[in-house]
Parts: sequence; C-alpha cells; structure tokens
Amino acid sequence: MTALCIASYEKGHAFLRELKKNGWSVALITSESLKDKAKWPIESIDEIFYMPDVDHKWDQGQTVNAVSYLARARQFDRIVALDDFDGEIAAHLREHLRIPGIGETQVRYFRDKLAMRMRAREAGLTVPEFVGIINYDRIREFMDRVAAPWVLKPRSMAGALGIKKLWNSEDLWRTLDTLGDMQSHYLLEQFVPGDIFHVDTIVHRGAIRFAIASGYGRPPMEVSHEGGIFITRTLERGSDLATALLGENARVMQAMGLRSGASHTEFIRSAATGQITFLETSARVGGAHISELVEAATGLNLWAEWAKVEIAGETGNYEPSADSGMCAGLLISLARQQQPDTSAYNDPEVVWRMEREHHVGLIVRSHSYERVEMLLDAYARRVQADFHTALPPRETATN
Repeated sequence: MTALCIASYEKGHAFLRELKKNGWSVALITSESLKDKAKWPIESIDEIFYMPDVDHKWDQGQTVNAVSYLARARQFDRIVALDDFDGEIAAHLREHLRIPGIGETQVRYFRDKLAMRMRAREAGLTVPEFVGIINYDRIREFMDRVAAPWVLKPRSMAGALGIKKLWNSEDLWRTLDTLGDMQSHYLLEQFVPGDIFHVDTIVHRGAIRFAIASGYGRPPMEVSHEGGIFITRTLERGSDLATALLGENARVMQAMGLRSGASHTEFIRSAATGQITFLETSARVGGAHISELVEAATGLNLWAEWAKVEIAGETGNYEPSADSGMCAGLLISLARQQQPDTSAYNDPEVVWRMEREHHVGLIVRSHSYERVEMLLDAYARRVQADFHTALPPRETATN
C-alpha cells in the first residue's frame, strides 16, 4: 500500500513513521519554501516532492498535473492531507484519481465554516446565528434581528486567523468594502460570550473509537487578537461537562459523516445560558501542540492513531492504544527572549517543553485535575512576568 501525504506545513511526523513502521510506502508532497527548513523524518519517507508555493499556497491545476504525472508510475492507495489548509486539494485529487476518502462536497463540512454551520443546523445542533456574506438583504435582516457585536469570519481559514469583531453596521459595510470580490468567502456570526472547549477524536468506520474533552483558558480568538498566554487542559474525566461535550461531539461526527480519521471540534458554553453550542470542526489532528497535550494525558499519539485507522481501512480492525487516564495542561506564550530558559519551571509534573525561538511552552501532567489547574495558574503568572510579549494578530497562517 502507498500513501500520498500532502503537507503545505511541516507536521505529522508520527503519522509518517507509523505508516512506514507498518510496511507502507510513503510519498510526501510539501512546499518548496520548506525545502531547506523542515526536518522531516526522512527515514520514514520513500519519496519527497516539492511544489512551488506562495506563502505555502499551491496552484491547484499544477498540483493535479504533478500528482497525475506521479501516478503514471505509482499506485496511490490513500491521499492524506496532514494540514487543515490541504483538505480541499486532497479532496480534489481523490475525486480526480478516484481514490477512496472524503470528496469535494463533504470536505466543505470540515473546511467551509458556512457549509458546516448549515449542515449542523440541519442536523438539529445548536449553532450561533449566522449569515453568509452573499445577499445584502439577508445581511441587513440578520443585523436587524441579531444584536451586535458580531464576528466576521473567513469561511476557509483555520483557528482565529482573519476573524474580526464588529460592533455596528457601519463597521461591517466598511470592512466589506475593503474585501471587494472576496466578500463571499466570509460569513457573519453572532458573538456568543462564554468558555471555549475542544474535543479531539479518532473515528473508524463511522464509530468514535477515542475522544477526549478539553477546555481553553481564554478563548483562542482573544489570545490571537489581544495577546496573552494560550492555555488548554483536559477536563476531569467523567465530569458532567466532559460527558456533555462528548455527547455533542458524537452528534457532530454523525452530522458531518466522518467515516475514518482524526477530528478536532470546538464548542462554546454560553455565559448567559450555559448551553453548549457548536462552533466548528475539522478532519485533522488539532494544532497548537494539542496532540502533545492529549498524548501526555492519555498515552495516545493522535497522529499515530490516525495512521493506524488509515492502515485498517474499511475492512481491517483498529484498536486504539490504552488510555492512561491522567490529566494534563498546556501553556504557550510568545517570549521576549530569543532562547528563553525555562529550567526554573522544574516541578516533577512538567513532561514537555517547547523548543522554538521566542516561544515558551510547557505541558504538565498529573493524576489530579486540581493539581494541573494549580500549576497552570501559577506558571501563567510567572510566564507573564518572565517571558511574555505580544505581536499584532496575523491575517494569514505561518508554520
């Protein structure tokens, strides 16, 4: 079996290693701009190809031609997008080469925020009020009906990239004027104050085989736009909140029709009503080192588990690795120093440290949820004083 993996950014090392460990041939297509920067696990890759890119974006026609040329001498059995931004091109290639997996219509449920909200609402899930930036009369009706503030979101970006909070109609029309012909690639959504949570999932043959619920500190959009420290932690196992989130996540997976793979799904619990509302989902492993958080708490590497699901396919068996049942917390901050020294953060619960210039990152692990919370609170105050700095919000992705 041969997998063609597509990655415009460097990620998924454990996925590639797991495929190779199980006897698969692995071909990787990645961005030419990463050629001398990325540290891919070359021992687990049989062939690597580079696509010309502008800010990690590839021309779809060129990519189809390149992959079709490669397919003349290779039988690709799977095409896997390792990054969120590669989902559409992977789906297009599957359709073009007639390879099993998510196609172009279904991929929109995981990449296009307007499509996923419409699908969720049709399935009876609670979603914020929204309207596509398509018909101006409908936009005016939305603003008359739904009180500001609103959130203007790109339909196909990831995380908090490109999101703008707007306070009145004048703000909206002025912003739309600047977008010009790109307006239809956005949606306008009700702003719901509350706590943000995420559920990370492995699905095989339509059944959820593993899922774990976690809660952010400040909402990621606030951290991205206002600065601050990114924090998330796994929720207490079996708690009412964790159970409710896992239940809503199961409804999302069923509505979106994910048959096999990994998913990262986000929810908000309204500060006013306590209701859990669906925000967005994806057919990938969560970013921002959430996979390391999950591995610290459970022992499962989401990338490796996803690879096992691909190996099993529709006819094979898949059993997730045993869950160690611990709690873990993740903290990440931009740092003033080029090489920040975190050696003074030396509690025995520290199990991971980020190694990246101008960044501080730590994961703590314990059998006690309260201990994890205490360490995150204490470390956040110390990191704020010792290292933290902030930059203006990004409008596009960076590796």
